[in-house]
Amino acid sequence: MQLKIYQIDAFTSTIFKGNSAAVIILDKWLEVDIMQLIAIENNLSETAFAKKCDDSNYEIRWFSPITEIDFCGHATLATAFVLFEENTLLKEVTFIAKAVGSLKVSQLDDGYIKMIFPNRKPQKVNNIPKELKKGLSIEPKDVLVNQQTYFVVYPNEEDVYNIKVNLDEIKKLGPLDVTVTAKSKEYDFISRYFWPANGGIEDPVTGSMHAGLAPLWAQRLNKNDLVAYQASQRGGILKCKVTDSSVTILGKAVKYLEGYIIIGEIDE
Repeated sequence: MQLKIYQIDAFTSTIFKGNSAAVIILDKWLEVDIMQLIAIENNLSETAFAKKCDDSNYEIRWFSPITEIDFCGHATLATAFVLFEENTLLKEVTFIAKAVGSLKVSQLDDGYIKMIFPNRKPQKVNNIPKELKKGLSIEPKDVLVNQQTYFVVYPNEEDVYNIKVNLDEIKKLGPLDVTVTAKSKEYDFISRYFWPANGGIEDPVTGSMHAGLAPLWAQRLNKNDLVAYQASQRGGILKCKVTDSSVTILGKAVKYLEGYIIIGEIDE
């Protein structure tokens, strides 16, 4: 079996920045264990598989090297980028995901891709888990949580850059991950995202996490249009717009490679 594969750098217009995702477009689903093995072989934050329903509707699934993921923003952006590049007449596509429903994605004239995600505003945590306290070198005091991650808000953006993480402790919080964030001088806010239970040490740029992070900062900064920077080694910029029901995220992407993978007999 031969499958076409793309590797896309998402949330950047510069190659080797942003977050890399592999994209494979399918006419029918592969076996789950095959998709997981492909994701392990790719060894990227995510490998996205999209099954075509028609030209503008696709089912989508995301796999990290560890497990299938309920919701991934950067690989959704990467998949849309591939579809828009392959069909220049296509300007809008809807992805259908089991855990989050329909995700509408549009190609804008300025090169940005617009994604409409559900608003996943986090709630205050009153009893901070001991694993979270042990897992961060700077004591967490202001903590919120949604269905994906804990959000630890620090008073200074230098704390976000300087934080050291005990991954063994953070992993115990799984299936939840950990986001550290602060107000920024250059941007509205910055963040970093650690996910040892689900994907790896630190994710370069995490679109899905901003579905919770943008509403948090929209409330605190009293503004609904925000520019975010994820302060990983690769880094990435996200433009966010918050409403009561949705978070719109704009990002760019660039192609790193395209080619084919050959899948033969697989030993049990």
